[in-house]
Amino acid sequence: MPDWVQDAVWWHVYPLGFVGAERQAPADGTVTHRLDRLTAWLDYAVELGANGLALGPVFASSTHGYDTVDHARIDPRLGDDADFDALVAAAHDRGLRVLLDGVFNHVGREHPAFRAVLEQGPAAPTADWFRLRWPHGPDAEPEYDTFEGHGQLVALDHSAPAVADWVTGVMTGWLDRGADGWRLDAAYAVPTSFWATVLPRVRARHPDAYVVGEVIHGDYARVVADSGMDAVTQYELWKAVWSSLNDGNLHELAHALGRHDGFLDAFVPLTFVGNHDVTRIASRLTDVRHLPHALAVLFTVGGTPSVYAGDEQAFTGVKEDRAGGDDAVRPAFPDTPAGLAPYGWPTYRLHEELIGLRRRHRWLHRARTTPLHRDNRQLSYAVAADGQRLVVALNLADTAARLPAPGAGAVLAGAGTVRGDSVELAAHGWAVLDG
Repeated sequence: MPDWVQDAVWWHVYPLGFVGAERQAPADGTVTHRLDRLTAWLDYAVELGANGLALGPVFASSTHGYDTVDHARIDPRLGDDADFDALVAAAHDRGLRVLLDGVFNHVGREHPAFRAVLEQGPAAPTADWFRLRWPHGPDAEPEYDTFEGHGQLVALDHSAPAVADWVTGVMTGWLDRGADGWRLDAAYAVPTSFWATVLPRVRARHPDAYVVGEVIHGDYARVVADSGMDAVTQYELWKAVWSSLNDGNLHELAHALGRHDGFLDAFVPLTFVGNHDVTRIASRLTDVRHLPHALAVLFTVGGTPSVYAGDEQAFTGVKEDRAGGDDAVRPAFPDTPAGLAPYGWPTYRLHEELIGLRRRHRWLHRARTTPLHRDNRQLSYAVAADGQRLVVALNLADTAARLPAPGAGAVLAGAGTVRGDSVELAAHGWAVLDG
């Protein structure tokens, strides 16, 4: 993993939604320069404490960005190459690294490589890019593998050397243009052997690039080891955070933190409590008083934290399994932060506080957790690395609670009263304490 990732905190943006782009790409390819709207928010991200801008899809697509039709061109609904270059330059001027979202498991049906197959048949030069089954009859369209049954998303054949060459070229090309790393979309659907072929070639040219794969389930450590990625997304911890808070079952969170430590023995996961594919954390939690508890966990455990744009303002939004079901979690933002509603700023300040705490304790990136006390509605744990230590205490109950916290000192965030080797928390209280 590149050294700079130890200090990375990502502000994750879904660009097409953020800038209010139309749902369908214009048929005539008209370019609308909207990426500069993101530039107006970069200082806001820096003030939050982020030093990385993780972008969702920015390449030409038919609809939502994950049906890419040209990986070499900026989506015309966002702008053009000059707009991208300007955004990267503005981000770098502010100390923000830039992470791109690479959709390499599949392409949109309108991608030229697949259009060539439909137009030229088995003789198309890109026919071996896809997993095709040719029916009888001169005019019949081939059957093809898709991404999770979506006919508009045509799965690539990752055993084809031409696909590996093409992906390598796309990744290195945009790193040449100034990007600092890649999120690999749907990496769980791509053979790890494919990435083991591609990533060494990318790193030969860009050894300082960060590569994180979207992996929802499976053997995270094995995926990292076999693929050569730096990290994968920590969906296990994401689920445990909101589920344990909602159910009043902090044993689940304690168990997940134990598994998280196991992952940290092999790699440093990308941690989050929200992203563009899931219900907003402020909507997911049944008791909004526990939002600070979720954030306290995110920013005190080992990992590379990512904040999904809007979560820092307590945006709400429920993901639904239907056409357009992502819209609520991918809204348009105001032209500038001045257009935000006033009630979100306390949550922004809380993010500032906790990210600041993490910056002052940069060893947290690889910290391990040790439970000090666990019950259904109370949990205290120590986080430690490099001879440093903090104590975190959480109370979900309607009454005050006293939790074991051996070695705890001053309260660094939240609120509590240290008495000997314990800390007293108010009802639904939380605290991060010097260890």
